[in-house]
Amino acid sequence: MQPLGNHGAMSAPSAAVAAYYRDAPSPQRETLLAMRERILKIVPTATEVMKYAMPTFVVDGTPVCGVMAHTKHVGYYPFSGSTLAALPEITAKYGGTKSALHVPIDKPLPLTVIRTLIRARQRE
Repeated sequence: MQPLGNHGAMSAPSAAVAAYYRDAPSPQRETLLAMRERILKIVPTATEVMKYAMPTFVVDGTPVCGVMAHTKHVGYYPFSGSTLAALPEITAKYGGTKSALHVPIDKPLPLTVIRTLIRARQRE
């Protein structure tokens, strides 16, 4: 497992967040950690906390996204009911629900897709 150290101005994750990643099954763990690294490249000052039982990235007090391991996919949650609806090209490719993308367990979202999702959420 890759280390969960500092990224930019962000401090190391809390014990609860680190435990979540540590305890996630493989290959979901590797996918979660790759997505975490990409999210922190986009919002390096995000605070990573547990919300709704998932690691959540908060910027200026607003959750911009969360990630969660599931048996058959990794969920990406924009913490908004309208973000995914505004990006049909992404939801068509990955599938999911009104509030979550279903990412393949062994194929993390590309940096460009995460950037699009986070920027859309931040514009709301």
